[in-house]
Amino acid sequence: MNAGSGSREAEAARDEIASILDAAGRRHRFFLIDGSRDIKDVVRDAAAHAKAEGGAIVAAGGDGTINCVAGTAWEEDLPMGVLPQGTFNFFGRTHGIPTETREATEALLRASLCDAQIGMVNDRVFLVNASLGLYPQVLEDRETWKQRFGRHRIVALWSGLATMMRGYRPLRIEVSDGERTRDLRTPTLFVGNNALQLEKIGLPEADDVRRNDGVLAGLVLKPIGRLTMLGLILRGALGKLGEAENAVSFAFREIKVTPKRHRHAIKVAVDGEIVWLKPPIVFRAAPRPLRLLTDGVRQPGEDPG
Repeated sequence: MNAGSGSREAEAARDEIASILDAAGRRHRFFLIDGSRDIKDVVRDAAAHAKAEGGAIVAAGGDGTINCVAGTAWEEDLPMGVLPQGTFNFFGRTHGIPTETREATEALLRASLCDAQIGMVNDRVFLVNASLGLYPQVLEDRETWKQRFGRHRIVALWSGLATMMRGYRPLRIEVSDGERTRDLRTPTLFVGNNALQLEKIGLPEADDVRRNDGVLAGLVLKPIGRLTMLGLILRGALGKLGEAENAVSFAFREIKVTPKRHRHAIKVAVDGEIVWLKPPIVFRAAPRPLRLLTDGVRQPGEDPG
């Protein structure tokens, strides 16, 4: 559980989760992510405990926490549950997991296992999206804004607009799907594994990803000016990005991306976290699904969030 540096909200959520599990007679143990230890070490300890007890590992936090837990759960083939605590929570909403702590914990008690497709960029797992170029810079700047103005959606929106309108250096990349190779010059390469997010911005590949059979969605933007970029942002907000002539989206099973300038490592955004990966950068669906605990999978057209 992300302890939120000891915030009262995090403590209240922990107490609520514990009271519900205690009332149901379900044994549990909290492993807190509070900054005193690396998150990966905390998650590894929790996974070892879950395996020893024949139980499941549950992530209580935002997309970054959920991603870290999912990576370990997938590697160890452990059942995983989710109690969303973050801002957007596309993964939880896609799988019908309530956004409120009480409802999510009660749903966890009713849950059964389902298969959830996850993406991979090199050896890193992602649940929602991964990207190169402009989007990682947006995330870095957004974190700076949040530290200054608070963790609110409007802050995330304005920071993203500020980054995109400030100017950017296009990526020069070689993209191969195993059959053909293309040289591209683009502000960003975005790869999505979440049908709900893809629906929200208006990409038709949402239906391909929803089938859960190893297909991911890619998006590249043509080199454009600032005003055109603003127009694309507005189209995405209105759910019409797929109609824009400067945006090219496509479904794929695996692509290999080789940057022309970056020889040693390149910045990649993975579920809202920034990592540095050595090229070539390979995007694909994981060879087996994540074993997810949920009491209901979202149906097409529904948004429980």
